[in-house]
Amino acid sequence: MAASAPNPKVDWYFEKATRWAAEFAKLRELALRSGLTEELKWGHPCYTLGGKNVVLMHGFKEYCALLFHKGALLEDEEGLLVQQTENVQSARQMRFTSLAEITKRARVVSRYVARAIEVEKSGLQVKRKETTDFDVPAELAAAFKATPPLKKAFFALTPGRQRAYLLHFGSAKQSATRAARVEKHRARIMDGKGIDD
Repeated sequence: MAASAPNPKVDWYFEKATRWAAEFAKLRELALRSGLTEELKWGHPCYTLGGKNVVLMHGFKEYCALLFHKGALLEDEEGLLVQQTENVQSARQMRFTSLAEITKRARVVSRYVARAIEVEKSGLQVKRKETTDFDVPAELAAAFKATPPLKKAFFALTPGRQRAYLLHFGSAKQSATRAARVEKHRARIMDGKGIDD
């Protein structure tokens, strides 16, 4: 694929960058060289193929990264892809802490981006865990038993919203915290809203 042009709507992201400005500039160059289309999604530069997300750029306190949306499907012989948390099913990050590191690995980065493009072209999908594979915390099960309309409302939510609640409730270490979280979100669930709606 021929290199693509920068999207002026994304320039502001690079202009506002302070901590990772030089690193972002190099990563942008590599992403555009791949021929992917540059877009702004979730407030970050996202590189797409036919409207499908392939790789996203973002920065954190300790590192900047390229997030490969279907990174779980990429061959990672260099051992560079990181699963952010155990609950991330598809995406994988390639992290950097300096411009020198990105420059040194430019060919490798380009190779991974090319692989991500091939995965997207192939139509491969990451097999995701079903909602039924997630544990229902005892505190939520008790709330369902005490309030059947809550259970009905919960299972009327989209699978993604159900998973978000199950992960949020289940991540608390103490039963009291899990129960408080269920109570806090009871009205949202009854209104058919997700945790972030």
